[in-house]
Amino acid sequence: MRKHWIDNLRWVTVLLVLLYHVIYFYNNKGVFGGVGGFGDGPQYQDVLMYILYPWFMPLLFLLAGISARYSLEKHPAKEWFKSRTRKLLVPSTIGLFVFQWMTGYFNTLVARQSVLASMKQPALYFLWVVSGTGPLWFIQDLWLFSLVLLLIRRITPLPASKGKCAFSCKWASKASILWIVLLGILFWLGEQTLIRNPRPESADGLYNLYKPFFYLIPFLMGYYIFSRDGVQETVKKYWIPLMAGAVIAGIALIITTWGENNTTPEYLCSPLNCLYGWMMCLAMMGWFNARFDRTNAFAGYMTRTSFGIYITHYLIIAGLGSMMFFYTKLPPAAMYIILTIAVFTISPLLYEGLRRSPFLGWCIFGEPIKQKK
Repeated sequence: MRKHWIDNLRWVTVLLVLLYHVIYFYNNKGVFGGVGGFGDGPQYQDVLMYILYPWFMPLLFLLAGISARYSLEKHPAKEWFKSRTRKLLVPSTIGLFVFQWMTGYFNTLVARQSVLASMKQPALYFLWVVSGTGPLWFIQDLWLFSLVLLLIRRITPLPASKGKCAFSCKWASKASILWIVLLGILFWLGEQTLIRNPRPESADGLYNLYKPFFYLIPFLMGYYIFSRDGVQETVKKYWIPLMAGAVIAGIALIITTWGENNTTPEYLCSPLNCLYGWMMCLAMMGWFNARFDRTNAFAGYMTRTSFGIYITHYLIIAGLGSMMFFYTKLPPAAMYIILTIAVFTISPLLYEGLRRSPFLGWCIFGEPIKQKK
């Protein structure tokens, strides 16, 4: 029986990513990648970054780990990985050359570095391709973790079969809420793998963006622990106190760190940030399991299309967002409103249009090419 709460939580989190990117694009907290803010004064809308960033991407990896176990119970590992490669690796490699280079164009426009003026084609195009990766780091990480998972399953003494996996023990089915909360220590340890003082002109910043060791932890916890019915029921039972604890930790985090760049290694490694991030992951899973384990036509549509919306959305952010910022005199409120409406309406329309081409659907979204009858 399909667990609709997982589908619903995934697409709702994707929509939160879209909203986050609207706010982040105009932030004045020094977060890399946006065009900058509207002066040095307080931008209270930036609070959304402090609320969302500590948990929404770890949560997506947790859900991906849970889904991986369910899928591997139904499909052979080789078939599953082949599907993952098409769905994840093709859009984040070939798709860069076909579609995401346009995002890269606007990203380099935002950078406004004088060295770009001297570059000629095709070197400039390849720069756009690389710069167009943007949010696709998520699916690149996810493909790598899928490969790591298969390697772990192969070398562990108790291979996964018939619904039993190597590290799923009696504890996983009978875990108390205290032990589940204490798994946040692994969340904190994962953040400690970030490079605290990234060197300019090095790959340190790229490593801190991908955070491979940090994000691998929630993915594996999703597969081995949170895919267990007993763990899910425990988190569901305690979702209200978990949410209360998360809200308290989040308020304390925002009050004590307001104005800081919330993506720096020092910020992310702090115990309070890790506590808030982990508690929100648990609270959101418990809340959706308790209240949103159902579907309807709209939820079903969002479940099917959220991946494509995620793939297309940042072109809207980078393109329209930078054009308004650099070439219009619109007030900030108008820019936020226009960009929000645009990203939530144009992204699904763009996905629906592109996927109808078998070639573009395969390149950009990793959709299988249907054989003609």
